[in-house]
Amino acid sequence: MAMRPRDDVARSFFLVVVLSALLAGSVYILRPFLPGLIWAGTIVVATWPLLLWLQRRVGNRRWLAVLIIMACLLVVMVLPLYLTIDTFAERANDIVGAIRRLPTYTLFPPPSWLREVPLVGPRATVEWQRLSDVGPGGLLARVEPYLTMAARWVLGHAAVVGAFAVHMVITLVFAGILYVRGEVVASFIRDGAVRLAGPGGEVAVVLAGQAIRAVAMGIVLTAAAQTALGGLGLWVAGVPVAGILTAVMLLLCIAQIGPLVPMLAGVIFLYRADANIAATLLLLWSIVVGTMDNVMRPWLISRGVRISLLLILCGVIGGLLAFGLVGLFIGPVVLAVTQAMLRAWVQGTPLVSETLQAADAKASSSQDLSSSPGIPPLATLHHSAEPPVTPEGKGPS
Repeated sequence: MAMRPRDDVARSFFLVVVLSALLAGSVYILRPFLPGLIWAGTIVVATWPLLLWLQRRVGNRRWLAVLIIMACLLVVMVLPLYLTIDTFAERANDIVGAIRRLPTYTLFPPPSWLREVPLVGPRATVEWQRLSDVGPGGLLARVEPYLTMAARWVLGHAAVVGAFAVHMVITLVFAGILYVRGEVVASFIRDGAVRLAGPGGEVAVVLAGQAIRAVAMGIVLTAAAQTALGGLGLWVAGVPVAGILTAVMLLLCIAQIGPLVPMLAGVIFLYRADANIAATLLLLWSIVVGTMDNVMRPWLISRGVRISLLLILCGVIGGLLAFGLVGLFIGPVVLAVTQAMLRAWVQGTPLVSETLQAADAKASSSQDLSSSPGIPPLATLHHSAEPPVTPEGKGPS
């Protein structure tokens, strides 16, 4: 007997409720692993062409390519943390000595050039001179409240270091799994998006991968290049605590502030130490490093995605402020997908055909998948993945 429409609606409703409850419970159970999973997925999407390139170079042995790229990830993720801790350990006696000298430290008078700095120069000179006139202990009296607040914050967030280490291990584990089973995961995500939103779901997956790849190439790679060159300049010039300044420089470059603040701190220190030649050379090097992103970032982003540069930058900065460091990738993905869907809805244009045809043209124009960075694995895998098998054992019609 045919099922009545009312019973069919009730059955569908309860099915949706059960599936929603199961999904909510699964997300709650996996909540401790979500940050590591998000980072692992982002890293794998951004570096998938590199994995395919390595796989071809080692005789199509996936396991060997995964081992190589995982070793590289381990070095990239652990080395900066090791250098920072090593720098603090080497300078521990100097830091303790500087803290002990604070009660008797007298700030030197402000340099003459500080007054000529636009906007902030006169006020900074007045404040600096005021601290210098107070004499011994004046600087400590002014910074003591801030030091107390900083000490409380450090003690209150001491557990963050342990959580960071755990998330790093989880990220590496998930990244290794995704590298090995990337095609299966990508096919599942693509099929789920198509099932949920039709052909437009595949477009959303393609745009998400393009945005992640663009940020990885344009933002992170530019920040890494600037940090490497800036840190090299600080080390060659002989600036102390160059490791700490380099770590701060990396965070500022990722946040789109630039490397000039740590490098100018090194320049000021060298001028104060009467190393005028080294300070001048470091100043010139700072200008070169600080302005190279104006050329490097647009060039890399234009190679990786067909999205407005302004939209990518807004997504990077807004996502960083809203979601933290992982927002570097979440922000551009959300804005890119939203812009594409709104454009398709307002203009009534066949967005699916336009986006996927462009992706297909890029994929077929080169035999090397790594030479087409605008297409993430989630978009390219549908060309080579095997069709899903129906319960009857036949492929889709």
